[in-house]
Amino acid sequence: MYLADRSAPAGAKTVPETTPDGGPVRAPAVASAVLALGTVSLITDVSSEMVTAVLPLYLVAGLGLSPLGFGALDGVYNGVSALVQLTGGHLADRVRNHKLIAGIGYGLSALCKPLLLLAHSLGPVGVVLALERTGKGLRTAPRDALISLSTPAELQGRAFGVHRAMDTTGALLGPLAAFFILNMAVGGYDAVFGVSACVAVLGVVVLMLFVPSGAGLGPNGPDSGTSPRPTAPEPDAPKPAAVNLREAVALLRLPRLRALALCAALLGLTTVSDAFLYLLLQDRTGIREQWFPLLPLGTAAVFLLLAVPAGALADRIGRRTVFLAGHALLLAGYGLLLWAPHWPALPYLVLVLHGLFYAATDGVLPAAVGAIVPAKLRATGLAVVGTSQALARFGCSLAFGAAWTLWGAGPALAAAAAGLCCCAAVAGFVLRPAAPDAAPEPARHPRGTR
Repeated sequence: MYLADRSAPAGAKTVPETTPDGGPVRAPAVASAVLALGTVSLITDVSSEMVTAVLPLYLVAGLGLSPLGFGALDGVYNGVSALVQLTGGHLADRVRNHKLIAGIGYGLSALCKPLLLLAHSLGPVGVVLALERTGKGLRTAPRDALISLSTPAELQGRAFGVHRAMDTTGALLGPLAAFFILNMAVGGYDAVFGVSACVAVLGVVVLMLFVPSGAGLGPNGPDSGTSPRPTAPEPDAPKPAAVNLREAVALLRLPRLRALALCAALLGLTTVSDAFLYLLLQDRTGIREQWFPLLPLGTAAVFLLLAVPAGALADRIGRRTVFLAGHALLLAGYGLLLWAPHWPALPYLVLVLHGLFYAATDGVLPAAVGAIVPAKLRATGLAVVGTSQALARFGCSLAFGAAWTLWGAGPALAAAAAGLCCCAAVAGFVLRPAAPDAAPEPARHPRGTR
């Protein structure tokens, strides 16, 4: 579980590490690779969330976009990332260097930040955001594969929870930075975009220096829960076969993977994007514009506090239960926005439920995927499910923007709430635990794949 162990050459012999008195070394609860990736995500999220926090207001109030126009742009923002995820996941498995592909993705996103300083109309802004999301799509599956491959299957909920908590720390700091820059710096939005670019470069530097490549990781390494010590490779040791496209497509024969991809897509179709949720909250409560960048802080604070406990709970009681409970909490948030009286506490309640939703779903879904996909195809499997979810959310952004423009905010959200209720019921049925065989074998149905 140590950083150096991840760079062992393919084909190398490994021997268990021992303490000076001959006892086995106890593996840490969270691998150092997970902590390093969490640090990269923290820094990168500071950069990304600085932009995300001001982008809805910049586009709607600054550039005059209609809700339909913003929905189209927000859909492209997420849809491009979805389409690229499969490419990033397959390339990472094929070249057997997850760090390389993730680094390309982080680098591309960093390069796009300063371009926002030059884009002051819808067309150029759309192109820059599409390129930035291309970088995100390339890095997501390789990054999550590194986390999964560094952690035993029974602890992956906790590992993803730790990573998401660190990532969310950046999401918490980013809007704060944007808020202070908007109120103190000359240049407003341009100052936010410039600082964001500098922070993004720092994240790429940390990735290059401290994150292992992930090359050569396999089921005899982290999946076994041991912490092997590499020795010199055997001269005649066969090199691992390259992953081909046929093997990647064959992943869809796994019934549990198909079920996860289907349910992620169904629920994504009725998950209103964060940007729209914050615009709805402002529309309902009349929050002043200068406070708008702080709305994501409520979501991020709750997510930060509960990501690790929610991941550990999912490891213990089943990921299906926690995942579906998260969507029930999101549905409760929709209900408050639609029907609750105008309480002073309404914004806080909605943001708490939004944060609980992310804590119960964002790390739990990849943990469930990691428990059922072979190690050499881990990034591809994660990309299949992630792409299904992201494409569905792309469609939701387009549909919700159109519904808001045609019907108004209230009816649009009511339709999304009704759809989420139906899709959650379907997902609960599809993801139900498999019936035991006549002669049940506990190892065949691990807790982590529920």
